[in-house]
Amino acid sequence: MVGLYMVPPDNAVVLSVDEKTQMQALDRTQPLLPMRPGQIARRTHDYTRHGTASLYAAFDVATGKVLGSVTQQHRGADFVRFLEKIDRTLPRRRALHLVLDNSSTHKTPEVTAWLAAHPRFTLHFTPTSASWLNAVEGWFAQLERRAVRRGSFTSVSDLRSELRRFIAAHNKYAAKPFVWTQPADVILDSVARASRAMRINSAGH
Repeated sequence: MVGLYMVPPDNAVVLSVDEKTQMQALDRTQPLLPMRPGQIARRTHDYTRHGTASLYAAFDVATGKVLGSVTQQHRGADFVRFLEKIDRTLPRRRALHLVLDNSSTHKTPEVTAWLAAHPRFTLHFTPTSASWLNAVEGWFAQLERRAVRRGSFTSVSDLRSELRRFIAAHNKYAAKPFVWTQPADVILDSVARASRAMRINSAGH
């Protein structure tokens, strides 16, 4: 899996895929509190809830661009629709390697059947305790910090529009290739420790 990031296969696209679920459309009843020197922006805790939205995202590690799909739910059927969007969007001649976690929605019979009919897709699952291997998580952190947490949304539709706007702005102005900040041997050692911990936990149950 680490090799996919560092030395991607020829004529292939490597995508880091995950879903950010249950993002709340909160209508803030008060504006941002005034900032003082040395302080971060602050909000009051007064808000009205308008519902939630979920986002499937595929982060292209070679370009840093994101393909997203905003949904109301995150079931196996929703994941299949996102896979279909990836299939339609990316060049047909390219093999697709998807790095993703072990969520049950990624392994439903419907997903398994769809993948069997689309052999250019290969899924690589991260160890349970090593979500940091999924590069899209860093992008989700930016989304949460810059758009969701600071936003005020009058409806779920308003939140969905902001998510799409953020993706478009990121792809146009901020996308850059994913680069590991640690040497390969350090990363591989961390992966090995995570795998050992997972085996020990499984044996204990």
